[in-house]
Amino acid sequence: MITKSPSKKQVIIPMSNTNKRNFMEKSSVHITNINIALKNIKTKVMVDFIQLDSSGIVIMTNNVTSFL
Repeated sequence: MITKSPSKKQVIIPMSNTNKRNFMEKSSVHITNINIALKNIKTKVMVDFIQLDSSGIVIMTNNVTSFL
């Protein structure tokens, strides 16, 4: 993980171009599922967005005070 600010972090996940394309086609579903999993484990982290990187995908997270 690379810290962007005290409350934001990014995770870079290396993957092939084919997998990146397939992942990004359903990125909104993946964001929803990741956020549900994070909420279920009672963490204060939430995924903001996913973007492509030259080596894979980058998942940006943010600390939240409330999921409401």
